Amino acid sequence: MPSDPLAPLLDLADVRPALDQARAAVDAAMRHRALRRSGGPVAAEVALRTSVASAALDTHGFDLEGVRAGVVTDPVVHGALRVTAALDGLTGTWPKAPRQVLAKLHTLAARDVLGPGELGRPVAAGVVPRLDALAALVAGGTSVPVLLQAAVVHGELLALKAFAGPNGVVARAAARLTLLAGGLDPRGLLAMDVGHRSREPEYVGSAGAFATGTPDGIRSWLRHYAAAAERAAEELVEICEKAAA
Repeated sequence: MPSDPLAPLLDLADVRPALDQARAAVDAAMRHRALRRSGGPVAAEVALRTSVASAALDTHGFDLEGVRAGVVTDPVVHGALRVTAALDGLTGTWPKAPRQVLAKLHTLAARDVLGPGELGRPVAAGVVPRLDALAALVAGGTSVPVLLQAAVVHGELLALKAFAGPNGVVARAAARLTLLAGGLDPRGLLAMDVGHRSREPEYVGSAGAFATGTPDGIRSWLRHYAAAAERAAEELVEICEKAAA
């Protein structure tokens, strides 16, 4: 067995170049001149857009402007907004106590959807060993590029269906938290979930392929993840251009 369990994924066909290309696009977007003057407003807009996109990927799609205006009362949308708002404060805890953070994310996402007894708890004991293995990776068990780490966190939580209710919101938040804690997106400027939603059929199909555990299925998901990151970088540039106008 390799010392780093995720390292072999970099050798899957086209995965490493796709991740490198995505990283270059993200780094270029992060250098946009508008971020020097308008970083706060840009981050707030990214947070709103990514929350709305995440809820939509859990079949709770609502107009962005309606959410911005406060007229949308959907509990999954509000849960996604709460989760996004909490990420910065959870960044330091995520690598140290990932299971604790996952419980917190689920509680925030689902508190108006589920009963108190279901919040923060895996749906079944059978998923706990894989959650523990995932937590070990988050807590320093791998040194692969952070975008690959985030993709695996995201894909594994979707595959496990570990939490009742808006499990997808939790999975996407955990992946974004991985990008924050890993230094790729320390300011929360990358609207990854906008990238996923812009390629939703591919997102759903490749997530299902990842869940099979086959090399081709995992490769499909990782290539999707890289493409979603590139789209998220484009979204950041669009928001920055609007802020600079």
